[in-house]
Amino acid sequence: MTREPQIAKPYDIAIIGGGINGAGIARDAAGRGLKVLLCEKGDLAEGTSSRSSKLVHGGLRYLEYYEFRLVREALIEREVLLNAAPHIVWPLRFVLPHSPEQRPAWMVRLGLFLYDNLGGRAKLPGTRKLDLRSAPEGKPIRPQFGTAFEYSDCWVDDARLVVLNVLDAKAKGADIVTRTEAVSVRRDNGTWALKLREASGATREARARILVNAAGPWVDDVLGRVIGRNDPHHVRLIKGSHIVVRKFFEGAQAYLLQNDDKRVIFVIPFQGDQCVIGTTDIAYEGDPAAVAITADETDYLLRAANRYMRTQLSRADILSTYAGVRPLYDNHAGNPSAVTRDYVFDVADEGGSAPLLSIFGGKITTYRKLAEHAMEKLAPYLDKPMPGWTAKASLPGGDMPGADFAAFSAELARRYSWLPAEVAVHYARLYGTRAGQLLGGANGVADLGAHFGATFYQGEAEFLIANEWAHTAEDILFRRTKHGLKLTAAERASFESWMTAQTAGVLAGHLT
Repeated sequence: MTREPQIAKPYDIAIIGGGINGAGIARDAAGRGLKVLLCEKGDLAEGTSSRSSKLVHGGLRYLEYYEFRLVREALIEREVLLNAAPHIVWPLRFVLPHSPEQRPAWMVRLGLFLYDNLGGRAKLPGTRKLDLRSAPEGKPIRPQFGTAFEYSDCWVDDARLVVLNVLDAKAKGADIVTRTEAVSVRRDNGTWALKLREASGATREARARILVNAAGPWVDDVLGRVIGRNDPHHVRLIKGSHIVVRKFFEGAQAYLLQNDDKRVIFVIPFQGDQCVIGTTDIAYEGDPAAVAITADETDYLLRAANRYMRTQLSRADILSTYAGVRPLYDNHAGNPSAVTRDYVFDVADEGGSAPLLSIFGGKITTYRKLAEHAMEKLAPYLDKPMPGWTAKASLPGGDMPGADFAAFSAELARRYSWLPAEVAVHYARLYGTRAGQLLGGANGVADLGAHFGATFYQGEAEFLIANEWAHTAEDILFRRTKHGLKLTAAERASFESWMTAQTAGVLAGHLT
């Protein structure tokens, strides 16, 4: 593990929260030449940002709530991210079987027309109508559903999107401290004084001119317990749960299923031979760190899928589950599904200095635009505001000619012809043009080190420990990669033992 940075004083901006919003702001600010500190109490993307439906999408159903600005912004950002990170963001076609009991065909057509045209779509194909009785996409669907509409959205590796933003922030001079909690933050002589505590219990201090509270589900907790403000609560926690099953249909398409409660459920190909079914929308009041799917949610997702699919799923088919808490801005909507997914900023200062920016809501698709808007809000407090720069910039590993992943992947496989095909694709997908850095001087499979199972070799684990703030087996198996979903229980245990040996003698809160 690399040595911890010396915390410089003072920073221009200190950010609390290592999820997608904090990561995006850190990258944007560092790229403008500002001195940035990002502080995360756990692992990067450990909360909501690794537990999403893993989509970059406009949010088709948000049109029903007249969220036109949000949908337009998200659709524009969809193609920005396709160009910035073609290795971890890729097109996905969704098949929406028509169920007239939920929405008339004219309403679905109108929504998809708006969806195709609101965001100035350039790279993705438009909507088409399908006859499910003859189209191959209709084979998994029960015969009573004869018509469908197929439209475009994108898949994203959500946890890696966070890490790539943080990597870029670090490359541009930001200091990144993980497993380090901000335990006390106070205004002091026109700046912010931060007391930080590492997992080992050791404390350190830092100062910053500007403080950004991007703590996601913990944003109100940071305002009250850490900063000492007595603000009314602005965040509403909505739980979204997912189940993972074996992929039970052919083809690369996903499905969007209209449920009988007017909500929609995604069925999305995942990790080649699996698929994710989600999500729920339930008000949540517990500890965000302890969120988990309930029996009722499991039954809800199975029932929604079984209403449409020929293959009838049961609890026995579930391979794994995950749940996350969406920290949405509380607009007092009675229906959790109607709570706005838009983001809201709150800026408070003290006589024009030491501003505090708190972020409520947001969605992973619009994180880059959120960061840009945050910097616009903070511009009056900066000596020399710099223009935005991220709209045309690649994320680490995404700088491939023409954002053409297929061509890049083929070239990587040719250059390293000795790599097993599945390993080559895995490295291309997760690391893009950084794959060469991972492979280093390797000339054969033996140079990759111990084989932990599936496409997982020791060299990749060492690369993640050295370069991507990975400290535990879980960091690597389920956030930096998804190897944990492919390894057997014995293989996971073997890797955990290896990881423990690697980190022996190193404090759990060691900063990289």
